Amino acid sequence: MTDTYPDPLDDAALGATWAAAWSALGRPAPAGLQAELMTAWSEPQRHYHDQRHLRECLALWTRWREHSPRAGEVAIALWFHDAIYDPPAPVSGSNELNSAAWAARSLVRAGADSDTAQRVHDLVMATQHDASAALGSSPDAQLLVDIDLSILGSPAERFERYDQDVRKEYAWVPGFRYQEARAQVLQSFLDRPQLYYGEHAVEPLEAQARINLAAALSRLAQ
Repeated sequence: MTDTYPDPLDDAALGATWAAAWSALGRPAPAGLQAELMTAWSEPQRHYHDQRHLRECLALWTRWREHSPRAGEVAIALWFHDAIYDPPAPVSGSNELNSAAWAARSLVRAGADSDTAQRVHDLVMATQHDASAALGSSPDAQLLVDIDLSILGSPAERFERYDQDVRKEYAWVPGFRYQEARAQVLQSFLDRPQLYYGEHAVEPLEAQARINLAAALSRLAQ
């Protein structure tokens, strides 16, 4: 079924998204950059924000790309969106900012124009998931956010694994502090009138996401 939560892409399919993205931009893929990104996505501090997340996101991109005016830019943004990931980063949003800057630098060095680099930078920054800022976001940003948040609407078993893996990434945070902060994040998503933008995401994910979020909040309260 086309509306089921996707399996992670294998290496060949993942590489195809990389090639397709650069082809859509009309630029050759920079030598060695994909390998550099894969190394970054394999760092030991990652438990959820790892290659599986990247592969699941790009699996959805292959399924939903026709909903994007600039699908190549969305794919590049997905490749970079958690490329720099340090859970205890001292400044809120610095992971997204550093990842966005890496993406923009890479595009400029590859010969992309400054407007393209800026749009991809802004797409990566959209993964901060600021609900108020997203209201006026572009269709490309909305698609990227739908893909990044698709894990919330994944099957219960996958969601529970995600929830556990996020806790591992914040193992240095004391239990009571983590529970309080995590509950705030999950409740903020649950409080939104609608979690997803595109109907292609709402139909398969919205109801399950609300079930998953409520269950996670219940677990935190125990």
